[in-house]
Amino acid sequence: MKKYIMAFDAGTTSARTIIFDKNADIVSMAQRDLIKHFPKPGYVEEEPEDLWSKQIGTAVEAMIKKDIDPKEIAAIGISNQRETTIVWDKNTGDPIYNAIVWQCKRTADYCEELKNKGYGKMIEDKTGLVIDPYFSATKIRWILENVEGAREKAEKGELLFGTVESYLIYKLTDGEVHITDYTNASRTMLFNINENKWDDELLELFKIPKSMLPEIRNSSEVYGHSKSKYLGCEIPISSAIGDQQSSLFGTASFERGLAKATYGTGAFILMNTGKELVQSKNGLVSTIAWAIDGKITYALEGSIFEAGSAIDFLRDNLRIIDQADDSEYMASKVNDTEDVYFIPAFTGLGAPYWDQYARGAIIGLTASVSKYHIVRAALESLAYLSADVINAMEEDSNTKLKSLKADGGVSKNNFLMSFLSDIVDVEVKRPKLVELTALGACYMAGLSVGFWKDKEELREKTDVDRVFISEMDEETRNKKMKRWHEAIEYSKNWAK
Repeated sequence: MKKYIMAFDAGTTSARTIIFDKNADIVSMAQRDLIKHFPKPGYVEEEPEDLWSKQIGTAVEAMIKKDIDPKEIAAIGISNQRETTIVWDKNTGDPIYNAIVWQCKRTADYCEELKNKGYGKMIEDKTGLVIDPYFSATKIRWILENVEGAREKAEKGELLFGTVESYLIYKLTDGEVHITDYTNASRTMLFNINENKWDDELLELFKIPKSMLPEIRNSSEVYGHSKSKYLGCEIPISSAIGDQQSSLFGTASFERGLAKATYGTGAFILMNTGKELVQSKNGLVSTIAWAIDGKITYALEGSIFEAGSAIDFLRDNLRIIDQADDSEYMASKVNDTEDVYFIPAFTGLGAPYWDQYARGAIIGLTASVSKYHIVRAALESLAYLSADVINAMEEDSNTKLKSLKADGGVSKNNFLMSFLSDIVDVEVKRPKLVELTALGACYMAGLSVGFWKDKEELREKTDVDRVFISEMDEETRNKKMKRWHEAIEYSKNWAK
């Protein structure tokens, strides 16, 4: 009997299931878009039941497409959008509020209050994170403070919290398993990254009962089994890992100093720092890359809030492209941007700026500027934001990147990848398989059930589609980056 690994790619814009074979090739895939809600400016929500129903729906669809027997699925691995916060009733399993998505800015004022009270250094020292609405802790607190009866139920031990992977595993096991893994725990702003446990002082600060929190487990181990009523038989659930750490693992970046950039809704750049926990001095966050057999690998990370969403803005809001793929062609129609800079700070700026009040802008418009220049400027902005993160990463780690692996849907844009190589002055490698987020979870799941022997076997499966080499001279690069940083200051000062 053939055996496969099923990977849940529980993303921000869609729920996907991808089934891989022993060669790490995609056998089948299904995808469904998620429902998003924007109840107020800066608020972003999704429906937990929609996340669940579409994820399980795509799993069934992916098996049916290729007539795969559920008994042929050796294990399920889960990669997930991180920080997105779900709170549900322990007795009924019903969510008490919509999932508050990582992009949501509703707790911005509270985060400023924490900074003004001097909690910044304490939180950064304990968690490796900067105070920002991005992370889960302030979202949990908001739910407890704003949903009627939530605080009282939480104090009685009747509510549970989880990020998306935790919620999916809880549902798959009919409430028998309430866990998270180290990577997702490290993104909550409640996890002590030095002691590798939930931090009592932080729980007290945010007034979050410890009884709400899931048990922390390795990124690769069997947590339990899915109930047969969902997928046709009981299947081991054997990996859970945050999507960005998952893609780092999927690129086979197993050693210190290797880095990847994933371009999806947002862009996320991670560098493996091995056994060393590197505390950033340049606006990055320290995080856990993965935990296997109780051994933790660390990473530096820079999170860019807008990537694919910036291209969507050109299509849906400005209507200057018909579809996302048009952006590459249009950017290539002009030789430069005519000194136009596009700042996609629709929900503020992430790393290394962490300015939640920054606003999007198009700067440098003249009468000769066309839609082609604006599209090109939008794509270039993603490379500039990446350069800011990578420069900070190199300084923090005292390591010069030799190459960068790029994945995610937006990495298919050849113009962007070429300009990225130019502006960062580094070789950019795009793997043949760009579904590396799902692949990382697949690898993790397969390792834990013996589907693959070890990481060396996985390293052999990484094929490169194209390599982009920098051709820009240093003077031009420095001039463009200087103008970019001048444009960034306009964005940061607009709301002040």
